[in-house]
Amino acid sequence: MSPAKDVLLEFLGLEDIDALFVDIPPEVRVDNLDLPAGLSEAETVRKVSRILERNRTVGEVTSYLGAGYYDNYVPALVDALLSRSEFYTSYTPYQAELSQGLLQVLFEFQSLVCELTGMDAANSSMYDASTALGEAALMARRITGRREIVIPTLLDGERKAVLANYARGPGIRVREAGYDTEDGTLDLGHLEELVGNDTAATYVEAPSFLGQLDSKVTEVQDTLSGALLIVGVHPLAQAVLRPPGDYGADIIIGEGQSLGAWMNFGGPSLGLFACRQEHIRKMPGRVIGLTKDRRGDRAFTMTLQTREQHIRKGKAMSNICTNESLLAVGAAIYLAFQGARGLRSLATNLMDRARELMGHLDGVPGFQAPLFPGSYFNEFPVAHKAPFATLRERLARHGLNGGVDLSTVLPQAAPASLFAVTDRHTPDDFQELVRALEGGK
Repeated sequence: MSPAKDVLLEFLGLEDIDALFVDIPPEVRVDNLDLPAGLSEAETVRKVSRILERNRTVGEVTSYLGAGYYDNYVPALVDALLSRSEFYTSYTPYQAELSQGLLQVLFEFQSLVCELTGMDAANSSMYDASTALGEAALMARRITGRREIVIPTLLDGERKAVLANYARGPGIRVREAGYDTEDGTLDLGHLEELVGNDTAATYVEAPSFLGQLDSKVTEVQDTLSGALLIVGVHPLAQAVLRPPGDYGADIIIGEGQSLGAWMNFGGPSLGLFACRQEHIRKMPGRVIGLTKDRRGDRAFTMTLQTREQHIRKGKAMSNICTNESLLAVGAAIYLAFQGARGLRSLATNLMDRARELMGHLDGVPGFQAPLFPGSYFNEFPVAHKAPFATLRERLARHGLNGGVDLSTVLPQAAPASLFAVTDRHTPDDFQELVRALEGGK
């Protein structure tokens, strides 16, 4: 035993190191771990590098994945500004005396979210769209005192699972409204049957999980019976769609990864959250406000911060511990860089590319694109005769990452996949995908 260990054991009044573990039952203790001998730093770097060489990066693989996360191009300006130390290494903004620069850019982020969605107020971000939906359900429960939320059956499985976890504690019942099997749109009749006196909110998405531009979402307000309307948005689609605030939304949530963030192996994400002014004090997260200092100069401040660490637990709106400030800053930079005209151009370009890819895929034997008729934004469901696993393996051999499996969302239509396009896809990429699906080289 080393002298240092001897000194420590003597100080602790123990005879040997095993005495530190007497509280652990003997039957679950292990004598030693079957681990290899330690490596030097240089050896470790060499070994890890060789393991990493087996990965295929996004630059090497053309991806058609979607469902909230997209391989969109991020202008160099975003990363250049985001990597400034004032943003990149600054601590999560807990205190009111946070630097004015970061407070200002978060205020601008909130303002841009409100402008996109037609809402009165936005917070300075959430973890992702799934947790934002869970928080929206809790917020609706606080506002209405009711204990049910109605959601579409056609919804991302992860989003459903996170919502179920949020709903379990306060006893919120989650009910699912069906869809028209002919065209994939929301079944308003079924939704109206589900909405009752104990419905706190109805949740819909624009576009839908399948990427469809369903005009029925603008009619949901007529079925609410006093419940709130929560709308999930794709922020890029908002450049060309009617703002949810215009058709009665009380709360909006969304996934903001497409606003200036690379896919990063699936994370981190950026949750968007906004509401009407009358509900702002029931909203989770932080709200940055504009005021004046004692000299009368413009100043930014943390206006609301309804976390349990800052107010009495019983009055807290959420126990969410932080937000995604860095990605929110990136989103503000991205939106300011694109501008209204740039966003509209990007959105229409994505819709055009989606239609182009639909035409290509629908011409491949054994494929139907889209699965349902209608208009789509940047992704759409595709039916195919081959099982999804077979399709995925075939595409992987050609250096392609195929669509998202829809077997759990549309079990009666399986096999089917959700294919997404981004501004990084080219006509040559589409031809390459078609050749792979047709079995060519």
